[in-house]
Amino acid sequence: RQQLNIMAIKFMILSSLVAAAALADQIPSYEPPTPPAYGPAQPEEPAKYDFNYLVKDDPSANDFGHQEARDGAYTSGSYYVQLPDGRLQKVSYTVDGDSGYVAEVTYEGEAQYPAAAPSGYQPPAPAY
Repeated sequence: RQQLNIMAIKFMILSSLVAAAALADQIPSYEPPTPPAYGPAQPEEPAKYDFNYLVKDDPSANDFGHQEARDGAYTSGSYYVQLPDGRLQKVSYTVDGDSGYVAEVTYEGEAQYPAAAPSGYQPPAPAY
């Protein structure tokens, strides 16, 4: 029986050594990253696009739109928005190369400032 225990201990020690030897090959090591493989340079084409959108939602009182077109370094467009005071703001703009954003802003209609209606809210009476 004692000999069986000694054999079991020897087996466990031997198994531990074999496992340690097997794991020794799996030690992480640092390697420098592989350099990226860049493909051939793509020729850069001048930008060319156009888009537009309109939003008119009476329940939320949203009314605005935008349109723009670009061909190379030249961009032109316009947008409008219905302001809360009732006026319509229109903006037309151009950009030609490095000229910057050149805008013309106009307003249609007269600003309206109606008197505020009472909200009808009454704070609750204090309870003692």
